[in-house]
Amino acid sequence: MPLKTIPPLSRRTVLRALGSGAALGGLAGCGVPAAYVRPGDRAAADLSSTEQRLNWANWPLYIDTDDEHASRRPTLEAFEKRTGISVEYVEEINDNDEFFGKISPALMNHQPTGRDLIVISDWMSARFVRLGWVQEMDRARQPNVTRYLDPQLRSPAFDPGRAYTVPWQSGITGIAYNRRRAGREIRQVSDLWASDLKGRVTLLSGLDEAFALLMQGNGVDITRWTADDFHTVCDQVEKQVKRGQIRRFTGNDYIKDLSSGDVLACQAYSGDVIQLQADDPDIEFVVPEEGAELWAESLMIPNLARHKANAERLIDYYYDPEVAAELAAWVNYVCPVPAARDVLASAKDEESAVLAENPLIFPDKEMRSRLAIARDINSDERVEFSKRWNQIAGL
Repeated sequence: MPLKTIPPLSRRTVLRALGSGAALGGLAGCGVPAAYVRPGDRAAADLSSTEQRLNWANWPLYIDTDDEHASRRPTLEAFEKRTGISVEYVEEINDNDEFFGKISPALMNHQPTGRDLIVISDWMSARFVRLGWVQEMDRARQPNVTRYLDPQLRSPAFDPGRAYTVPWQSGITGIAYNRRRAGREIRQVSDLWASDLKGRVTLLSGLDEAFALLMQGNGVDITRWTADDFHTVCDQVEKQVKRGQIRRFTGNDYIKDLSSGDVLACQAYSGDVIQLQADDPDIEFVVPEEGAELWAESLMIPNLARHKANAERLIDYYYDPEVAAELAAWVNYVCPVPAARDVLASAKDEESAVLAENPLIFPDKEMRSRLAIARDINSDERVEFSKRWNQIAGL
């Protein structure tokens, strides 16, 4: 099947600003003893050998679709044909906190969720791992994951060695700006505070989405940031709010502001900007000189899933470089399978081949040297930090 380059509406453009799940976030972060599930209580009898099916919950617009039949998903249909496993694919995740609230009652009460596979952001995945709500994967069933997973994504602090999680797609939180309208280049986080951008800058509203890049602007190693680093950033942002530098805090609606020219520079996600550039080549995405955050949204198998082996097989299928390349050509996020780059480079159609050279899909060595995965906000920090950040962002 030829690779197609159809820039869909970004998956992240459907997200709401975070903050509505503070109470649930506090519960998960605090690791309520009754909610924790011990390793021996996480597995159910696996019916994979007798039931050739699985249930997969994902975000909207986060898988390849057929350009003539939007309800068809070519890579998923190919998996079903190859394996005989029927996949019930449900686009039911619109917000990390909202989905947490939806399935947490079952998980904390040691009941099945009805899902064999879920995809959530790594900062939320960290909560699930801490609470013992997901099962360790059997890497013997996942040779492609073992061989092809991006080395830079292999061992986040919350899941060393990726025993419980496997990245579905990855991305970068950096700075987007309109070079023509700004009249100059932006290369550092501190450039957001320049007087000629006053009132035309936006920051992301979600604490987990915003803080790491701002810390990097202060020269902080985000793999081991401290509470003092966090409060320093808050002090700086409060100052910029008071002087009118920041137009507002946004979810993914920064896309509209940047496209219209109401905003000249903003915190942004790499996958969104690839799509914006198709309509406006003056929009650029910057990994600041001080660095940017590399993040992932990961596949996990929740407790008591009844088709664990089938889920592990599907995960490994998407780590085949040929399949990963086809998916990357559609979703335009950072591909967690670097070997897919060579597949795209050898594609016969020019649009697909060009994607192989896009550093926002396959970061080059120089860009990778400035990317880091932030340690997550731990259970003791979340309530306090969320309260302070939400007050600043007006949430």
